[in-house]
Amino acid sequence: MAYTLDRDPCPESPRLGAMTLDPTPESVPRARRWFQKFIAPYNPACSIDDCALMLSELVTNAILYGWSDDPWTVQVEWYRDGNSLRVEVHNPGLPANVRLRSADASDAHGRGLLLVDSIADSWHVGPSRFGGTVVSFILADVWVG
Repeated sequence: MAYTLDRDPCPESPRLGAMTLDPTPESVPRARRWFQKFIAPYNPACSIDDCALMLSELVTNAILYGWSDDPWTVQVEWYRDGNSLRVEVHNPGLPANVRLRSADASDAHGRGLLLVDSIADSWHVGPSRFGGTVVSFILADVWVG
């Protein structure tokens, strides 16, 4: 089980935390628990449970849709950008494969990005600096002042 959690060694950096996760289903609840534990000391004025829910949806998608011929991991990072919280999930999949779907009531899957779209102030998909795809969400006004 390869996962790490670290803080940015540079105190001027807006990165608050990061995780490296195996692309396995067990990583989803682990990401949720670790995020909740390590974001709480920053006292965000938002629902940590909502953030953890969106994070777990993005990690689930990264695991389901990421791929590589070589062994790979899912990278998760969260940042303070001014008064906003930005959470990024990176995987080696293709950005073109990420899309907002409209799931039918009988569909068991397909609501992850819809959930993120409805809770977050904004979300983004694009090429990851690690190669592959990054999907991120932003919550505005998480820190006042």
